[in-house]
Amino acid sequence: MFKEFKEFAMRGNVVDLAVGIIIGGAFGKITTSLVNDVIMPPIGLLLGKMDFSSLFINLSGENYATLAAAEAASAPVIRYGAFVNTLLDFVIVAFAIFLLVRTINRLKKAEEAAPPPPPGPSAEEKLLGEIRDLLKTR
Repeated sequence: MFKEFKEFAMRGNVVDLAVGIIIGGAFGKITTSLVNDVIMPPIGLLLGKMDFSSLFINLSGENYATLAAAEAASAPVIRYGAFVNTLLDFVIVAFAIFLLVRTINRLKKAEEAAPPPPPGPSAEEKLLGEIRDLLKTR
């Protein structure tokens, strides 16, 4: 099964690419959930019960207590808390891809390091030589 998966992963065709894109999209959702639902709440708690997704800079000059209130008033805001979450998403995905590529490269190096077959004629070459020799004697 591992060998079959390895051959699948090393092939470069469109179907494999499509499968990779679908899995990547699903992986992106998982990392977004990991960041928003698992990583950021403890960090927010350590920083005084701060919710990063609601951090914003109001550009309108008026005071809004929450991001929701500013958005309801259509005030221009910079949502830097959402940016921090997205940045963490990117770092996690980039690290996972790095680990995947590193593993694939190690597998390729292991294949390249395998000793070549012993030199000498193949079975087909031997058979052709015998046929040639038989034809010469006639």
